[in-house]
Amino acid sequence: MSETLQTTDAAACDADLLGRTAIAVRAAGSALRERFGEVVRYGTREELMRALAANDDTALNILRPRLTRLRPDADWVEAELDAGELPPGEWWVVDPAEGNVNHLHSLPEWAVTATLVRDNRPVLTAVHLPLTGEMYTALTGAGAHLDGRPLRVSRTAELGLGIVATSQARPDEDETLVRRVGSSITAMLLDALVVRVAVPATLHLLNVAAGRIDAFWHFAGARADLLPGALLVTEAGGRISDAEGRPWTPQSESFLAAAPGVHAEAVATLSR
Repeated sequence: MSETLQTTDAAACDADLLGRTAIAVRAAGSALRERFGEVVRYGTREELMRALAANDDTALNILRPRLTRLRPDADWVEAELDAGELPPGEWWVVDPAEGNVNHLHSLPEWAVTATLVRDNRPVLTAVHLPLTGEMYTALTGAGAHLDGRPLRVSRTAELGLGIVATSQARPDEDETLVRRVGSSITAMLLDALVVRVAVPATLHLLNVAAGRIDAFWHFAGARADLLPGALLVTEAGGRISDAEGRPWTPQSESFLAAAPGVHAEAVATLSR
């Protein structure tokens, strides 16, 4: 078999796998939607962690067996908050309830994500927003889509005309990083048209891929937060780097996704 035919067969296999992954992600989202509505009250950190775990387990009980059947030899990232590179091979990087705290507070900004990573490169991703029914998908070399419609990043060419966004550091982050986040927000408030600050990161990245906002930046961050959106933005024609403009990897200490027309300005702002 020629190399061209092998490549074509592999692409077709990945496209089929993406479709099946989206079905699994949608099923997990339906289960979480059934749990959504009333604000979940908690009085201690332990009660909060139990409530978060209950949502995670609800989705994982659906995702883990289905994704394992789809790719039996792929490993599974157990800790969704981990960062850094993965060992060689295929890995499922899953966030069963991205924006879990929002879900507990009856806020609409949450999703279910599943990304297949091959030798530290995201190959395909499916991100489902159960409250709207939207399904965002991306496949390397085949583009990014919303419910089958192609996505493209914005054509904004001036940061001063752009809407930008970031996500806060974790509640237990060290003070130096928290202050860095604050300083970056101040810098963007001076240079951009509008600055949005909210969790989760993935939903901002969906908006970059769809051309609704022009840039998203983040410091540190976990694989499960950034890999789905990184693939979606890249396949939608956007640029991915760290905050200083260098190539981004899961080991990077910062992250920037932007429309090409504002990427350089965003780097300059974040580097001040």
